[in-house]
Amino acid sequence: MGAGSFVGGGLRYVVGRLCSMWLAWLAFPMGTFVVNIVGCLLIGFLSGLQWTQGMMNDSTKLLLVTGFCGGFTTFSTFMNENATLARDGNMTMMAVYTLASIVVGFLCVILGNYISKQL
Repeated sequence: MGAGSFVGGGLRYVVGRLCSMWLAWLAFPMGTFVVNIVGCLLIGFLSGLQWTQGMMNDSTKLLLVTGFCGGFTTFSTFMNENATLARDGNMTMMAVYTLASIVVGFLCVILGNYISKQL
């Protein structure tokens, strides 16, 4: 599990930095949004494999779902970015960020699960 978290956390940093460089003009925290949305898709997919097809044993699930996806996604940074948006008086962006993260994240979990069931 620790190895998965190490790799996931490292990849989160890289994706976050790339999004910050390429999308610096946005007032939207795209780095965290992207990793959390991709993480939701992956968790939905991997969980779907585990539930429907028995393709993962408990150790593999811990490595990929808990370790990698847990290290890749970040709820604490999401909340801190919302607090920063609120502190800076950008309540509209905070609401958009929160709502988009919840709705798109949930849809990605469902989509990932659906994709896994098609295999």
